[in-house]
Amino acid sequence: MKFLKFLLVVALAAAAFGGGYVFRASKATGAAGASGERKVLYWVDPMHPAYKSDKPGIAPDCGMALEPVYADEPAGPPADRTVLYYRDPEDHNYKADKAGLNPETGNTLEPVYADAPSTMPAGAVRIPTERQQLIGVKYGEAEWSDSARTLRTVGTVAFDETRIAKVHPRIEGWVERVFVNVTGGTVREGQPLLAIYSPELLASQQELLLARRARDLMANNPLVSAADGGSSLLDAARRRLELWDLSPAQIDRVLETGTPIRSVTLHSPASGFVLQRSVFPNQRVTPDTELYTIADLSRVWIMADVFEADIPHIRPGMKAHVTFTSGAAPLDAKVAYVQPQVDPATRTLKVRLEAPNPGTRLKPDMFVNVELTLAGSRQLTVPAGAVVDTGTRQTVFIDLGNGYIDPRQVVAGERLGDRIVITSGLKGGERVVASGTFLIDSESQLKAAVSSMGAPQEHKHD
Repeated sequence: MKFLKFLLVVALAAAAFGGGYVFRASKATGAAGASGERKVLYWVDPMHPAYKSDKPGIAPDCGMALEPVYADEPAGPPADRTVLYYRDPEDHNYKADKAGLNPETGNTLEPVYADAPSTMPAGAVRIPTERQQLIGVKYGEAEWSDSARTLRTVGTVAFDETRIAKVHPRIEGWVERVFVNVTGGTVREGQPLLAIYSPELLASQQELLLARRARDLMANNPLVSAADGGSSLLDAARRRLELWDLSPAQIDRVLETGTPIRSVTLHSPASGFVLQRSVFPNQRVTPDTELYTIADLSRVWIMADVFEADIPHIRPGMKAHVTFTSGAAPLDAKVAYVQPQVDPATRTLKVRLEAPNPGTRLKPDMFVNVELTLAGSRQLTVPAGAVVDTGTRQTVFIDLGNGYIDPRQVVAGERLGDRIVITSGLKGGERVVASGTFLIDSESQLKAAVSSMGAPQEHKHD
C-alpha cells in the first residue's frame, strides 16, 4: 500500500509539471501572435544588399536609410516578377523595352526585374533628386554633330606686292620737267611722268643717224658683206635706243627729221596710286635712282592673324568673308597663302587673303574683320560644362537613373562653340551632367576615398 501511494504521488507531480509547461508555451505563443511583432535578422542597404548592419541607420556610401530583413520573409522572389527593361549583359548602357538582340554587339538581351538588386558601377554615387535641384544639376546628351565652325579673326589691308611698280631711269642725266609731282595722286598706264636730258642718249641718237648714212653709202657696194654690215650697225643702234626707253615712234621721228631728241619722256608702266615720289626738276638721276613707286589698288591683300591650332583647317582657295567696323557692305575674299613662321609673341600665323577692291574701299593698313568657315567631320560632342578637366584627367558624369551618377574617364578634343568634342569614352545618346559637375566630382572623390579605406561589408555596432 505504501508503495502504491508513492507511485500515485509521483504521477500527480509529473502531470502537474507537464500541464504547467504546456500552459506557459501556449501563453507565450499567444502573446507573440497578439502583438504581431516580426523578428529582424539584420538591416541592409536597399541599393547595395551586400552591406549589412545589426542596427538601423544610414548607409555610408549612398546616404539611404537601411531597410530591415525579417526572419519570416519568403525565400526568393515572387513567381510573377515584373520586368523593367532588357539590357545587353556586356553593355549595360544599351536598354530596350522588348527582348531581342543588341544590333551593335549581337548579344542576347537579358531582363532586369523590379525586385532585382542594383548592379551599379563601383564608382557610381547616388544623389537624391532634391539634392540635385539644390546644387543646380542639369543634364545634356552626347550627340553626333557636324564639327564645321566659323573662325573669326582680324586682318590688316596691305598692298598686293605683285601690283607695285618701281620707276627707274635707264640712262644717266638731268630732270628737265616733272609732269606728276603729287604723292598719292592717280596715274594711268602710259601717262608721261617726267622728261630727262641725257648727253649719253643724245650721242646714241646721233650714232643712229650715222649708222643709217653708212648703210645708205654701202648699199651699192659690190661687196655683199659691206652692205650687210651697214644694215647691222643701223639695227644695233636702233635696239640700243629701245633699251633706253625710246619708243619706236620716237626713233622713227629721229630718223625722219634727222634731228636727235634733246630730252626723253618717261611714261608710267602701270595704273594706280603714286605711293612715293623722289624726283624734282634739275635733279641729276642715274639708273639707281628710284623716281616713283606706283601701286595698283584694284586688288589688295588682307593679312589675317590665325592661331596655330587652327592652321591645319585652313587651305589655299578657301573663301572668306570680310566685314567692316563702319558697317559698310561686306566683301568676299579668298585664301591665297599661309605663311610658315609663327609669331613668338602672339603664337599666331599670317594668312594672306586676296580680295577685289571696288571703289578702293579697302585702304592699306585698314583693320577689317575676317570670317572663315572651317569644314570638319561628324564628331561626338557634349556640352562644354559636362567635362571636368583636372589637367591629368578628363571626366564626364553619366546619368544612370534613379539618382545614380557614374564618373567616366574620357578623352576630350577641341571646343566647338558651347560644346566639346569627345574622341573616346562615350557613346552617342548617353545622358550626361551638363552643370553642377564640380560638386558631383567632389561627391565622387569623397566616396572613392571612403572606399579606399577598406571598410568591411558587414558592420557591427557596439
